[in-house]
Amino acid sequence: MTFHHLMLFLHLLGVTVWVGGMAFAWGCLRPAAMALPPAQRLALWAAVLRTFFALVWAAIGLILLSGISMLLEVGMAGAPKAWHLMALTGAVMIAVFVSIWFGPWRALRAAVAREDWAQGAIAMQRIRARVAFNLALGIATIALATLGLGW
Repeated sequence: MTFHHLMLFLHLLGVTVWVGGMAFAWGCLRPAAMALPPAQRLALWAAVLRTFFALVWAAIGLILLSGISMLLEVGMAGAPKAWHLMALTGAVMIAVFVSIWFGPWRALRAAVAREDWAQGAIAMQRIRARVAFNLALGIATIALATLGLGW
């Protein structure tokens, strides 16, 4: 096993946790949670997102560490065009996540603590919209990282 293989594994692990978690939340948890009354639904989302967002921070760390390591290994000029695009879309994904963390995620936690279900629903809608965007961008990034190497 080479250092590159280890970095590739860590990179894919981080991507799998982040994008896979968003796919699960959007496609599985969201429809099931909609059957619950607002208080239970928002409390569930707050609990699930607390754990998931901690994993996302770890995934971002793995993705950045491994991605930068692999880029340094070949140099920016030697990196495939797809890697440059992947770095760009990954940076946008991180920015979107940070905007969730410092915006609607804080608002959701505060609303659930106050039992203000109307404000919690607004915060959750904002989180859902950004997660949907990031999920689409994550899938596009995976396509760039794999299919883009054939350009």
